[in-house]
Amino acid sequence: QVQLVESGGGLVQPGGSLRLSCAASGRIFSTNAMGWYRQAPGKQRELVARITSGGSTNYADSVKGRFTIARDNAKNTVYLQMNSLKPEDTAVYYCNGNLRQTYYTDSRDYWGQGTQVTVSS
Repeated sequence: QVQLVESGGGLVQPGGSLRLSCAASGRIFSTNAMGWYRQAPGKQRELVARITSGGSTNYADSVKGRFTIARDNAKNTVYLQMNSLKPEDTAVYYCNGNLRQTYYTDSRDYWGQGTQVTVSS
């Protein structure tokens, strides 16, 4: 069984910063891309940032220059540093990891339970 556990969400004022963490645990043979998605009320879940096992990154246009994704492969952990936060960044943020449990199994996507980020004065 694989679990992705997020932490670091909360309430912050506009212009503030938060750092999200997501640790994958359980039976893991290899980790491919990991990323962060978000879903605001009444909207579809959208990609925020993604990082490959080699460190290549891509970001949603709305967060470029403000958010930074990073990973620690030894810890199977991915981070999202969020700066200059805006009210429109308010959403539930979900961690995603494309993981392989054994040499003999295919990789598949796993999701965390989500962490709320609220940007408000």
